[in-house]
Amino acid sequence: MLAIGEPEKTAAMNSIIVRYCFAALTALALSAAPAAAVEQNCRFIPAKADREACYKRQEDELAAKRKPAAPAAESTTLETLRQLRQEDDAVYRSINNICRGC
Repeated sequence: MLAIGEPEKTAAMNSIIVRYCFAALTALALSAAPAAAVEQNCRFIPAKADREACYKRQEDELAAKRKPAAPAAESTTLETLRQLRQEDDAVYRSINNICRGC
């Protein structure tokens, strides 16, 4: 059974949920707009040389963003493996010096 005041409570709760969803969607839309503007601003440049220079800058920026990620991860992984190998060798040397069965 519904008590008196419960429909009002659920209506207020729905209103709060709608407000939070609206705020989240607005924030998402505002944050996505600058990214789209960066990609599309070159095609509205009337001079061909300027437009091509703009496209070239965008290509260079994308290449710079994509390139350093992969080699840095590989070099870090190799360095980490090398360090682990050295630590393991040191542990094995210290274990060999322990008297077993004395």
